[in-house]
Amino acid sequence: MVGTAILRQLEAQGIARDAVLTRTHTELDLTQQDAVRSFMQVEKPDTVILAAAKVGGIHANNVYPAEFIYANLMMECNIIHQAFAAGVKRLLFLGSSCIYPKHAGQPMREDALLTGPLEATNEPYAIAKIAGIKLCESYNRQYGVDFRSVMPSNLYGPNDSFHPENSHVLPALIRRFHEAVQNSAPEVIIWGSGKPKREFLHVDDMAEASVFVLNLEKDVYNANTQAMLSHINVGTGVDVTIAELAHIIADVTGFKGQISFDTSKPDGTLRKLMDVTRLNNMGWTAKITLKTGIKTTYDWYIKHQNSLRT
Repeated sequence: MVGTAILRQLEAQGIARDAVLTRTHTELDLTQQDAVRSFMQVEKPDTVILAAAKVGGIHANNVYPAEFIYANLMMECNIIHQAFAAGVKRLLFLGSSCIYPKHAGQPMREDALLTGPLEATNEPYAIAKIAGIKLCESYNRQYGVDFRSVMPSNLYGPNDSFHPENSHVLPALIRRFHEAVQNSAPEVIIWGSGKPKREFLHVDDMAEASVFVLNLEKDVYNANTQAMLSHINVGTGVDVTIAELAHIIADVTGFKGQISFDTSKPDGTLRKLMDVTRLNNMGWTAKITLKTGIKTTYDWYIKHQNSLRT
């Protein structure tokens, strides 16, 4: 999802598609050190954007914690080190708002990192993403490279995963409400109480912000960060409850039935709003409203749903 959005953004900024190196998972397994080393040494890229990750919602994080921490740590270690070894001077690492403590002050500022315990349901994933930030910072300090990190809020948009169990909440609800409409179901049941608040960022906004941060002059980036606090939050600065999200998606999909909440299921962190003051002050703000983004994402899902079914 993120990688294809970044490709669209680069193309919109006049960078030819054949000037950008990409590989599918089948072509290059990023968890394999030898494969990544060979790729970097042969291709010698001048810039790397690390958007690859193993991701999922609460259910997937609970069921596959070992896979989440292993795969993400291996990808980050392999790509960041081998990028350095191949002479890459500029790299952008994409993390997640999950890096912040469960009880971080709201909205969450960058300096909340490592100030308290993480949310248990996604701790393995969060630890891997924190490690990615610290890898970038450590290589910057020791070798003088320019490796940057951006931390997005919950992403959604075209090419998202709409898996009924393992996807994130927004695409999972799009699929659930759509199928309820198709099956004339009288009710949609949602995990948790509906009270937790989440911030949602359209992937095209994320792509634009990523390229914006990547293209900042080094002195501008450094002036707005610190050597050991170098990551930048990316978000809208606005959040909604899961219940509010459900009603927006019901409206977009045309669902007219009852919306219920299964309080026996976990809620996760009660709030995860990003403080985006730093990025806003540097000149970038999100543009796509939540309802507009959900409408375009639902349109994409309708066009591609047959190829997405599992």
